[in-house]
Amino acid sequence: VQLQASGGGLVQAGGSLRLSCAASGNTLSILNMGWYRQAPGKQRELVAAITRAGSTNYADSVKGRFTISRDKAMDTVYLQMNSLKPEETGVYYCNAVVYGMAPYWGQGTQVTVSS
Repeated sequence: VQLQASGGGLVQAGGSLRLSCAASGNTLSILNMGWYRQAPGKQRELVAAITRAGSTNYADSVKGRFTISRDKAMDTVYLQMNSLKPEETGVYYCNAVVYGMAPYWGQGTQVTVSS
């Protein structure tokens, strides 16, 4: 499975961005996909995840502002981010979990929220 993330950029606080993660290869093997954020000097942390069945999971800090969605084939996952905060600046990585194997990671996309 290969993952290609896009949609990052520079936005002012309170603004919105939509990230996309396109999966290719054996996408039928994907169980769930997620978005992680890594801020400078910090560990990578889960932002949101979605299963093939459509169940979602969010970090408490983004609930009500971020929405993760996917197409039916689980080929593309989106992260709609609204009301962005400066502390949400970082590199956003998409992730795919496949049964019986280590997770796959995309290359990351930079999100910068200016105050």
